Amino acid sequence: MSAPGEPLIPVTLHGAVVLLRHGESTWIAEGRFQGQADPPLSPAGRRQAELAAARLADPQRPPALPIPLGPPGEIVHSPLGRTTETAALVAAAIPGGDAPIPLRPEAGLLEIGQGEWEGLPGAEIERRWPDLIAGWRRDPLTSWAPGGESVIEVDGRVRIALRGILARMTDRLETAPAFRSHVLGYGDAASTDPWTLLVAHDGVFKIVLLALLDLPLARFWSFPFALCGITVIEFRAGRPRLRAHNLTDHLGPLEDAAQLAEAADRAGSGAL
Repeated sequence: MSAPGEPLIPVTLHGAVVLLRHGESTWIAEGRFQGQADPPLSPAGRRQAELAAARLADPQRPPALPIPLGPPGEIVHSPLGRTTETAALVAAAIPGGDAPIPLRPEAGLLEIGQGEWEGLPGAEIERRWPDLIAGWRRDPLTSWAPGGESVIEVDGRVRIALRGILARMTDRLETAPAFRSHVLGYGDAASTDPWTLLVAHDGVFKIVLLALLDLPLARFWSFPFALCGITVIEFRAGRPRLRAHNLTDHLGPLEDAAQLAEAADRAGSGAL
């Protein structure tokens, strides 16, 4: 594993990290803030996870996902129930070859702790802490839930987790890949580089993506993560590039206009 002073991404790394947010939980369906509380997947959330699992099990189905060929080297997930169940459904669906795909719980991928807000409906939080919730939505570097985690604290544990994940990916890289153009359209066929699937949460994934792309934490609200949306970060000689973000076409069977409107309302609430 690299030392803390070294670059987060090993300069020899070729491969991809795929981010999958968990399915809907019972508390999301009720409009409650979750944080590190542990409500289960709702029936709709389990179906979302099954559809995401089927998509990741057949990544070359048009339009193909921009991920390497073969199964992931491991599936790393937050230890909470909603992520553990989502990860298990994906692992069961993906053909693993001679051995099952390793499932690795990682505490560094826990959702941002929401302290006294956990379990409360958004309307109650707005009534009891109007200035604080407004500050969280405006500038999460200076405002967060009472008794909860700051994004700076979470960034520290995320980076420790990512160093281990990326080091293990580098160890699975058997040979140095031939040069491939950084410009899309020039030989974009899927590679056999290593890849890892992360299954976690909206808030912590915002920090994961900012860390991998070397963007400031002040950009926290820039990247939304839909329930069971798929995001792909590719590495070429240690350089990251965002190949896909928040893909949700696989959830089409569940979507109608009312569901999309409800999801948009929840996404703007600041709840995690």
